[in-house]
Amino acid sequence: MKISSPDIDKLAGIEYYTTEFEGIGGTIKKNTEDFHVQEIINDIFLSQISPEQTASNIFPVYEIRKKGIDSSHAILTLRKKTGLDLKIVGIKDAKATTIQYASSSTRKVIKNIDLGKIKLTLVGYSRKPIEKNNLVGNTFEIRIVEPKRDKLDNISQFLYDINNLGNYYGLQRFGSERLVTHLVGKAILERKFDKATEILMTCTTKYDSKFSREIREKLRDIKSNPNLLHEIPPGMDIEKNLAQAILRGKDPISALRTIPINIRRLFVQAFQAYLFNKTLSVAIRDDFSLNIPEENDLCFDVYDDSLIFGKIRKYEKEKPTDSRIHRLPIIRLPGYSFQPGKNRFDKILKEFMKSENMTAKDFFIKEMQELSESGGFRQACFVCKNFKHKKEENSLLVGFSVPKGSYATILLRELIKPANPIESGF
Repeated sequence: MKISSPDIDKLAGIEYYTTEFEGIGGTIKKNTEDFHVQEIINDIFLSQISPEQTASNIFPVYEIRKKGIDSSHAILTLRKKTGLDLKIVGIKDAKATTIQYASSSTRKVIKNIDLGKIKLTLVGYSRKPIEKNNLVGNTFEIRIVEPKRDKLDNISQFLYDINNLGNYYGLQRFGSERLVTHLVGKAILERKFDKATEILMTCTTKYDSKFSREIREKLRDIKSNPNLLHEIPPGMDIEKNLAQAILRGKDPISALRTIPINIRRLFVQAFQAYLFNKTLSVAIRDDFSLNIPEENDLCFDVYDDSLIFGKIRKYEKEKPTDSRIHRLPIIRLPGYSFQPGKNRFDKILKEFMKSENMTAKDFFIKEMQELSESGGFRQACFVCKNFKHKKEENSLLVGFSVPKGSYATILLRELIKPANPIESGF
């Protein structure tokens, strides 16, 4: 029988643990220095970077080192301080020390700037701005504080199952303790734009802080209390933008468009992620193999030593001619081009879309076309490379690399099995 997830996980569609490993307990993210993540950029892109600006290499490429601030706010801060309009390819959490890369579409260059929480360093110049396909994955070094010492000797059991983990979207995708991004996304897909703004400003969960619950309750009637704008803290800039737009008499769509486009797109994508997690949960409950394809499955071609996924193809019983290639089953992400096939995952996803009263055409949003989503594909199993661990006096240090789009916390939740994910740093 599968181990059921904590209640907060279930709010994100994460119903079960994949493994029966008992868990070592402990806490992550006690300090931002305990959670390191560095982007892995495609070697081809890196090899084409020139140390000097030339006629062909005109776009500045930067390394961003940050801690205690998320990627979106780091980019906004850098724009205010430097005027640079930076493009990033990965979104990193605030509760971490991270190294990621960005480029600018203008010739304006700043070689180095140190803002305390954010350090910007010029790497060189590229022929094109950095794009999502230049990101291969991420490498992590994470300290788990105060694990159960008597459980550490059982990690070999966990390592036995490490290639069988479900590739869930982690809680960060949904807002961590305030899991609302997918609810906003669903409201947008339903064309209930006023409801979307209301959820963003006022919706809380029992995992929210007392201050968050109090101020969001006040925001329910912002028109009667415009002075409340001065009480909204800097970390709630999205809510402040919405409140200002509402006070200026803006309609809900215009209000939503005060949110930066890279954040706005996350809402519909979060609902896609929710449906993916629900589909994966049923697959895990029903003991589907997540890393061995079956008839009618769609698959990625993957080299054994690589984090890069190749062509998508329908499962064929014949093995690939290249012995280094294996095939990983994938689950569709719903979108306006979604046409379910006969494979085991599509059947589940189709039923969940029906239960949510969603059709493929709902993902084309004529009123806000910039948020439309055509759909996509994501591997069912969690891919992890180079896992290592080291016991220390009162902690366990782990390191590993994952493909882009996968969440380190999904591996950590299986290893730790937290009773209360929020208290444990998730």
